[in-house]
Amino acid sequence: MAEQEIIKHTKKVYRVWNSKQHTTWQKIKEFAVEIFIIVFAVTISIWFHNWSEHRHEKTVVKEFLLGLKEDLQKDIKEMEIDSTVYARTSAAFAYITSIKYGEILNEDSLNKFQDVIFNTTGMIPNNGRFEGFKSSGKIGLIEDNALQNEILDLYQEDIPGLISSTDKYTERKVELFKYIAQTRKKNPDNTYNLNVVLSADVGQNICGSIVYVGEILERYGKCLQTSKNIIKKIDELYPGDSK
Repeated sequence: MAEQEIIKHTKKVYRVWNSKQHTTWQKIKEFAVEIFIIVFAVTISIWFHNWSEHRHEKTVVKEFLLGLKEDLQKDIKEMEIDSTVYARTSAAFAYITSIKYGEILNEDSLNKFQDVIFNTTGMIPNNGRFEGFKSSGKIGLIEDNALQNEILDLYQEDIPGLISSTDKYTERKVELFKYIAQTRKKNPDNTYNLNVVLSADVGQNICGSIVYVGEILERYGKCLQTSKNIIKKIDELYPGDSK
């Protein structure tokens, strides 16, 4: 509508300026009025366009943040479970490496830790929504700079750092798996001599490198705290949409 008005008044300016029925003073007055109308129409058109665009951007950001909240809620559940597993894993290998020289691990006690001895645990973040939003160049639309920075830090620094730590830990676990596979033997009663294998010097040395999970738990804790902070800020922005 504004474009049609601009075109109409532009044509009127042209007609007035080239009219032989108007005096020069009349032409100047008409010209000034029409120019004012055109400038006003252009200003209103630009303002309305910017307002409409900003409103659309706010809708896009809202949809992203509410979706991100759901992703983070899922990640929090996974990270809390993972943290528990790592704490139990550390306890298992602390027990394994606690025996004195010449002692053999108690088979029954060792069986209690079978679930964490032979598992690997790592964070698989729900980061598809974030990556898509970032790659589309829309991350800058988040007007809350503190929130924007926290989201970027979480997905570009904290989670990659956590994954790096758990990957390195898994590498040491794989070394243990290979050692067990090469040395484990079957007993006459169809059980395996895992307690003997892990009591040997090589087994003790490998297990000793797996006891410490402090860095991993620290990084899980940081990711958990940042995720909860982000969710809190999202809830503050959209209180009516909180679940």
